[in-house]
Amino acid sequence: MSRVEGPGTVAPPREIRRLGRGSFAAGVVLCLLGIAVLVGLGTWQMERLGWKNGLIATIEARVHAPPRPLEEVEAEFARGGDVDYVPVLVSGRFLHADERHVLSTSGGAAGWNVFTPLRLDDGRTLFVNRGFVAYDRKSAETRSGGQVEGAVAFAGIARNALAEKPSSFVPDNDPVKNAFFWKHLPDLARGLPEADMAGLLPFIVDAGPDTPSGAGGPVGGTTVVDIPNSHLQYAITWYGLAAVLSVMLVLLVLRQRRAPRDG
Repeated sequence: MSRVEGPGTVAPPREIRRLGRGSFAAGVVLCLLGIAVLVGLGTWQMERLGWKNGLIATIEARVHAPPRPLEEVEAEFARGGDVDYVPVLVSGRFLHADERHVLSTSGGAAGWNVFTPLRLDDGRTLFVNRGFVAYDRKSAETRSGGQVEGAVAFAGIARNALAEKPSSFVPDNDPVKNAFFWKHLPDLARGLPEADMAGLLPFIVDAGPDTPSGAGGPVGGTTVVDIPNSHLQYAITWYGLAAVLSVMLVLLVLRQRRAPRDG
């Protein structure tokens, strides 16, 4: 019959059992592997932090620079293929009949960015993101006052077109329904006259807030320049988990040393 301890009775300390050699070795190896992986992830995030800080600095320097002639931006693209966030001056006539609609949000509301080909003064074509319209204003008939006719000249922000989808979760573009989900120039250009496709510039321009739009929009100035940068928090998290696992490894070793040997 087992003894029931009454109030105030101090139970004897539980005996620490020694782990088998195989179990102990496996625990140590798993802890070391986990620490190595976590430290590696933290270091990778620190490298990403350096890259992101450099990117943000580059974008900040670009967006606050004065707009440059389109020819200069073209030459820069030809040299390096990167004109993202470079301010640029453009002029021409919008080809409203060939506008495209890219799903977007503004102020928490769903809608469309209206991408319209601009026939440049030299006869070539440039896709311009004219700005945002509400979801139910996709059809140009609902905003006829915004279909500006005649020659226009404005400042915008050059943007690199995307070569591939940003994520596998992004749907495929649907040129037939004029519903686009990512900025892929070949998809946007599908259906344009052959001459416009042949002279299409290889980047896009986001129209600035002062771009002529007329009544009903679209509303320009939709370029997002707030680049998220959470790499330091991620690095701290991974390094913190590595520290916790290191403490657990130390406790495991101390426990094994304190446990009496069998026999």
